[in-house]
This record gives sequence, C-alpha cells and structure tokens, in this order.
Amino acid sequence: MKFIVLGLGNFGKALAIRLTELGHEVIGADNRMTKVEMLKEKITHTVRMDTTDADAMSALPLKDADAAIVAIGEDEGASLLTTALLKQLKVKRIVGRVVSDLQKTVLEAMDIDEYIMPEEESAARLAMRLDNTDIVDSFKISERYSIVETKVPAKYVGMTLKEANLTNRFKVIVLTTIKSAETLEDGKMKVNTEATGIAQSDTVLADDDILVLFGELKDINRLIQKGE
Repeated sequence: MKFIVLGLGNFGKALAIRLTELGHEVIGADNRMTKVEMLKEKITHTVRMDTTDADAMSALPLKDADAAIVAIGEDEGASLLTTALLKQLKVKRIVGRVVSDLQKTVLEAMDIDEYIMPEEESAARLAMRLDNTDIVDSFKISERYSIVETKVPAKYVGMTLKEANLTNRFKVIVLTTIKSAETLEDGKMKVNTEATGIAQSDTVLADDDILVLFGELKDINRLIQKGE
C-alpha cells in the first residue's frame, strides 16, 4: 500500500519508518530540511514542502494513497490547515493528529472521524492498523507476542469457538470478544463497546464482534487472511 505521512517529528518519523519496514511505499513530507535529510535513506520518498500550501499539496499523489496521516503536533494551526486541505482534495482516508480537546472538536466538525492521540497510541500501533484494515487495535507484549483486536473473519461468523478451533489451527488464543451496541445519548447515537468476559468454547462469533487475540503476529495475520 501507499501512505503519505505529513510531518516528520518524533511521531511521524517513527510511523513512516515502521510502515516502510512493513513493506509499504511511504512518502514523508516536512518543511524542515533536517527532518527530510534524516529520513531519505530510511523511507521510500521524502520531500521538503509546506503542507499548508494548496499548490504543494496538490503535487503529491494523494489520489493514489491508501491513507494520508497528519502527524504534525507542535503547530496546531498547521495541522488543522493541512487536514482541511486533504479534505478539500478529497483524500479517501485521512488520519488526523489530536493534541488538544479543541483540535479534536474541530476535526470532528470537519467529519474527520479517524484520529490519533500520540500520547495514548504509539506509532507502532497505528502502523499495524494501517497495515491491516481488519485490525482494530494492538498491543505488543514482547518481541514475539502481541494482543490484537480484530474483526471476526467472515469464514467463522456463526461458529462457536470450539467449532472455529482457532487455537489449534493458528496457534492463537482468543481472550475475549467485544460487542458493540448503539445507544441514544443527549440526542445523538453513540456506539458503546463491552467485553463479554473470558472466552468459552461455546462462545458464538457474530458478524459485528471484535476478537481479542493473543499470539505471534505472523499467526494472527495468517488467521485474518485465511478467514476472509
């Protein structure tokens, strides 16, 4: 896949490098030459540019990108203007960065419903979500093992965990399932999620459930790919 990372500070740099390591084409942009030079041998392409400049942004292959990530953190104004330009240019997937409640409110007003809070979400976790759209969230336990939240693969919808036999097939453990439900709060529909407790052999996998898996990432990815 192709990703464009706008802003190459600590978070943007870590994200761009990790996505490149995962085998994706990454274009990193920043208006500071030192940041651009630092990454030119570590990611696919780097470019020095002002991401708040409409003409400069239009020159990027935004329509070909699977996602554009606004990783600018130190300048909220530049971050918001960059995000607005991406919206104006009709980029299909925009991930905004939030460093304040006000910024989050503005992003929501622009209908940007996918955003990151770097203090709460590491670059590695976001890279994993971008790498595989079926992964909702992840947490690295060690060099080998991770806990991953993923959508129930279509192949296993309607099965019990005993019937799916995921542990024996893929060497992963299902810790629990997460169900979501819509509720009306203050006149707005809100989606609430709740874990169902420790997974049992008779737990039935529903279409909208989220599986919480423990295992090696290669085995979890194998489960996701073979369960489509």
